[in-house]
Amino acid sequence: MKKTFALTHPKKAVPRVVEAVKHEVKKYLKRERNKALPQGADYWDFDCKFGNTEQEATVIHVKEINKCIDDAEAAAQPSFYLEILAKPAARAKRQLLEDDEF
Repeated sequence: MKKTFALTHPKKAVPRVVEAVKHEVKKYLKRERNKALPQGADYWDFDCKFGNTEQEATVIHVKEINKCIDDAEAAAQPSFYLEILAKPAARAKRQLLEDDEF
């Protein structure tokens, strides 16, 4: 998903528009996570970017999306750019120390 979201609407209040944007993002993440994983992958990882425009977008973690949207609303920005790209990933094996007990 590469999209510029407008936070202004002639007939809707800004908080309702923000809720709709968050819902769309949540729905997209759920849809991507439900896709079949390729061989050797354990989960879907996401590369995310957020900014005022596509050129100003910086890398963020997927958990920071809602916070960034709230910050854009608080700053009264008319729009923002959000990019979310799914990629398959494998969990790293945890190394057990000699002192670890089960």
